[in-house]
Amino acid sequence: MKWRGRKGSSNIEDRRGQRSTSRRGRYSRSSRNIRSGGSQFRMPRSKGGFILLAIIVVGALVFGVNPLALLDGSIPNSPANNSSTSQPQSNAEQDELVQFVSVVIKETEDMWTKTFADSGGRYAEPSVVIFSNSVRSGCGSASSSTGPFYCPADQKIYIDLSFYDQLRKQFGAPGDFAQAYVLAHEVGHHVQQLTGVLPEFNKARPRLSKAESNEWSVRVELQADCYAGVWAAYAGQEDLLERGDIAEALTAANSIGDDTLQKQM
Repeated sequence: MKWRGRKGSSNIEDRRGQRSTSRRGRYSRSSRNIRSGGSQFRMPRSKGGFILLAIIVVGALVFGVNPLALLDGSIPNSPANNSSTSQPQSNAEQDELVQFVSVVIKETEDMWTKTFADSGGRYAEPSVVIFSNSVRSGCGSASSSTGPFYCPADQKIYIDLSFYDQLRKQFGAPGDFAQAYVLAHEVGHHVQQLTGVLPEFNKARPRLSKAESNEWSVRVELQADCYAGVWAAYAGQEDLLERGDIAEALTAANSIGDDTLQKQM
């Protein structure tokens, strides 16, 4: 991915080195671990998500996708419209990743700002909190084992950069395209917050059965994947993608599927 030399976002909060002493609970993918202040929505480490992304990107680049058609805030067919840690990167590696995150987020800001404006709306940019070890969010406390997540309560994205090191070394899934997808997916959750999908989901969750809640969760994640694919198509139109980027995503899909992660936990 061609990201070096491009402008970064100003909405980056670097909290590396800070500690959170709040108690944390184990994250559950099916329940999304409801915490005080809201629910965390993190990137699903599943094969389906990455494969869906690759299909969407290819289709969008070849046939074209209108992002405006995705902004109605609907979930198709819905009732309403941790793994072990690895060695940390060096300071130089982390600083480069901070810049990478900043650039990718800026690209998502540019795309979604235009998309919202074209539909007569305004895109409220989320902040991205970069932390190490543990962090306190509007949705409660979390650790690096939680993985990247979006908190609707404070409309911020949280990521410990050691996740990228784990993605590359432990799961054998290198590549900046897969790393960018992680961010674009969480930004997709922010778009869902702005369009009303997440508020409606969280409102309905208490009266849903476990099976219904899981079904809604899957649809929410698939829509966030779709939004990530829309951004990836935009990145292709901006000539930011390089040969092999789609293959990187597929490699990641095969390396960090749910079945693989369960064996690691």
